[in-house]
Amino acid sequence: MQQSSENNDGKKKIVICISGMAGSGKSTVAKRLAKHYGLKYCSGGDALKAVAAEMGFKTTGEGWWETSEGAKFLKQRLNNLDIDKKVDEKLLEWADRGGVVLDSWAMPWLLKKGFKIWLDASEETRAKRLAERDGLAPEEALKVLRDKETKTKEIYSRLYGFNLGEDYKPFQLILDVNLLSKDEVFEALRLVIDKMVK
Repeated sequence: MQQSSENNDGKKKIVICISGMAGSGKSTVAKRLAKHYGLKYCSGGDALKAVAAEMGFKTTGEGWWETSEGAKFLKQRLNNLDIDKKVDEKLLEWADRGGVVLDSWAMPWLLKKGFKIWLDASEETRAKRLAERDGLAPEEALKVLRDKETKTKEIYSRLYGFNLGEDYKPFQLILDVNLLSKDEVFEALRLVIDKMVK
């Protein structure tokens, strides 16, 4: 199993990929791991938001994906799969250089190298986190979550043929985060990365 690539000066360049459904905490821990190890943080979601902004969407706010603008952009992605394909090609370029923590849904299936982690959280846990983060009623958060995930799963199924949230073959580690705090998730992953990747 190759978990890192070599650059020209012979130094190993780590590639870590964090994935999980919305509300699992993947972005939070991916940023923290990148900072801890001095790696570049690359987000598929941020790259897609940049594309959305170029297309004229207003992309402000942390919970943008759950807004009406985010929902409109998601529909655009369903009608034009090239949007996701271009973003994924860019992420693969960054991964090829190494020294990165990738926060992405598609990369675990597309990358041939790297250490791939899936954060597993129940729908109830994720909806609760989403409600707290975005100030939504629990029922509304659950509705938004389900709608977004149904469309996102369709995009990746049509584009690459994998079942997001159901197919765990690419992952070296699956971590149940339902009962863990953000600090506990970080510490658990740090211990595993120190042992298995570094």
